[in-house]
Amino acid sequence: MLKQSLVLLSSLLVAPAFADWTVDPAQSSLHFMSTKNAQVTEVHSFDKLSGSVSESGRLMIEVPLSSVNTNIPIRNTRMQEKLFNVAEFPAATFSADIPADLMNLKAGTSTTAKVDGTLSLHGVEAPVSFNVSVSKVSADTMVVSTVSPTLIGAETFGLTAGLDMLQNIAGLKSITQTSPVTFSVTFEM
Repeated sequence: MLKQSLVLLSSLLVAPAFADWTVDPAQSSLHFMSTKNAQVTEVHSFDKLSGSVSESGRLMIEVPLSSVNTNIPIRNTRMQEKLFNVAEFPAATFSADIPADLMNLKAGTSTTAKVDGTLSLHGVEAPVSFNVSVSKVSADTMVVSTVSPTLIGAETFGLTAGLDMLQNIAGLKSITQTSPVTFSVTFEM
């Protein structure tokens, strides 16, 4: 009986180490850049994202594409309708398996790593990698940020026709077909 009690007590004490991590949306951000007319570059964001990392290290991030924020309401609407087609494809998702060494960082430490996963956007799935810095701020808070932008190509995800429509509507000479993406995501247990 004593042995069973000790096993139960030890499992309760280590249980938080195996709990799921969830995204704190208030402390997380996702940005991308676009360049128009070959020289005007702007930074945009998505106002919402959610996700989690399971105890086994499975990462799932979801970004509602209707939360795109370009600081120009009509451009937000046009991107939602013409580029992302949110009526048919409401969200982008990223999934990956996080290595055990990243999951087991000690509080107060940080490291850099490459996270390889799958981005699902506009009905297309493709491999995407992010170079990140992972900081275990405390026993129940972890911050993951890009150390360099990841380039996402419109052609890969079937977004070229949407970009062409936006270019024509706005009367632009060009819009780049590739966007650098950066993020800082806070996970809490």
